[in-house]
Amino acid sequence: MARTPHVPERTCIGCRGKAPRAQLLRLVVTSSGQLDVDARAIRPGRGAWIHPDPQCLTLAERRRAFGRALRTTQPLDADAVRQWLERRGPSGTPTPNRAAD
Repeated sequence: MARTPHVPERTCIGCRGKAPRAQLLRLVVTSSGQLDVDARAIRPGRGAWIHPDPQCLTLAERRRAFGRALRTTQPLDADAVRQWLERRGPSGTPTPNRAAD
């Protein structure tokens, strides 16, 4: 009997829905204290996962989920994440008119 491979799941901090890790975007706090996208999910330290969807980002901001998920008391600005989402679109790939970014 063949076994199905294990697919890691994570919880979106915006909508609280579970999804395979490959469908979510990892966010981290940089050493300078800025919220940043870790698209390849390789940066060290604590990360938070979110759907690459502006609605989930808005929900996470409204719920103040970044501070809890990343265990920080400093205020975090999600503008860099919002700009990344605008450039990349919901699929996480560059949009044709912005491929040079």
